[in-house]
Parts: sequence; C-alpha cells; structure tokens
Amino acid sequence: MSSPAVGVGESDAAEAAVSAVVAGRRRIIVLRHGETTHNAAGIWQGQLDSQLSERGLAQARAAGPALIALGPSRIVSSDLGRAAVTARLVAEAGGIPLSLEPRFREIHAGQWQGLGSAEVASRFPEEYAAVRRGEDVRRGGDGESMGEVLVRVGAALADVVGSMAPGECVIVSTHGAAARAVVASLLGLDMALAWRILGGFGNCHWAELEEGRHGWRLLTWNVSAGVVASIAGPPPP
Repeated sequence: MSSPAVGVGESDAAEAAVSAVVAGRRRIIVLRHGETTHNAAGIWQGQLDSQLSERGLAQARAAGPALIALGPSRIVSSDLGRAAVTARLVAEAGGIPLSLEPRFREIHAGQWQGLGSAEVASRFPEEYAAVRRGEDVRRGGDGESMGEVLVRVGAALADVVGSMAPGECVIVSTHGAAARAVVASLLGLDMALAWRILGGFGNCHWAELEEGRHGWRLLTWNVSAGVVASIAGPPPP
C-alpha cells in the first residue's frame, strides 16, 4: 500500500520556498518520473528506456506548475527517457534549464528487466525471495544492488550540492529506487532503513529536502499534483 502524501498546500509551500531563499537555505526536490506503459503493466524496467503513458504525460504536465511554485532554478535529470521527458515538461512550465546526468538512472535490474514480477519469481525464485526479505542482492543476477545505486547516485548528488548557491532550489528527476537512494544519501540513512521508513513513492510524486545548520532534513514526501495514479498498484522499479 502506498504511503499517504505528506506535505503542505501549494500556497503554503510557495511561501515556505520564499522564506528558504531569504534565509539562504538550499533545497532539493526529488521527483519520480510519470507513469510508463511498463509501470501500468507491472514490468520491471530497470534501465530499459520505456516511454511515458498518456496518464504519465498528464501527471508530468500537472506537476509542472506545482513544482515551479517551489522556486527551482534548474532541473538535473536521469538521461533515461521517462525521467527526461518528465523533467522537460516541468522545465517548460517555468522556463528553467534542464541538464542530464546518467548517474541518476534507475537501478539496473539485470535479467529481470522486461519481465513481470510473476515471471521473475518463477525464473529467479531465490534471488526474488531474497529481495522480498529485504536482502540487498544484485537484481537479476548481473544487475546492481541498492548499495551500489547509493554510491552511484551519491556521487552525482555531491556534484549537484557542490554546485548550488545559497538559497538555491534544484529538482532532481529520477526513478523509484534511485529516488530513495538520493533521499537516503542526503539524510545519511542506510538503504535498508530508508526503504523501511519512507514508504511508497508514486509516479510523478516528489519529496522536498532542506539544508539546515546540522544537515539535510525531509520537509515533504510522496507529494503530487493530484492526477490519478496508476490503477496497477505499486509497480516494480
């Protein structure tokens, strides 16, 4: 079951964004791409370059104004099409620049990519059961573990944070598992703890984090513009 959206109203969020800029507090908004045809079908995507569905395009268009109201200066996106197109639609809503960063790609799911969960469970019963138990094994035999994803996205995130000016807000457009790794990296959490406490993160939902005197803190999690989510339920990455 997806976790409920946690956050504030759009006008309150815009006021909070202005306050953060005035105070010189940096913010990062972590955005998951809109729904894809593979999401709707329950297929493991990993680093396959699947396309946004009609619902996913509508989600991204609706998210644009809500995200621009938070005051981002730019967007850094995974170069996979589903994240890049989501980012482009948001960027166009506010006329802000977009750059691509391959290190924000989704976890590579190895031989599971392109398969449904039932087929993965049938063909790879031991590895799939291990993931379901919360063990951090490489997905699909020759794919990545979440620990490896955390190192990869953490390096990209360090470059983004290092380039940010005081009071700046940047959107990172990425994927379900990679988004959790971004948030875990900012908050200093290990992946097992982050996965357990953060809960669901829907298509075209976002989280907002703010830098304080003692590190980064989570302001909102699993917020959306209200466009209907996939009827297929929580999909694989």
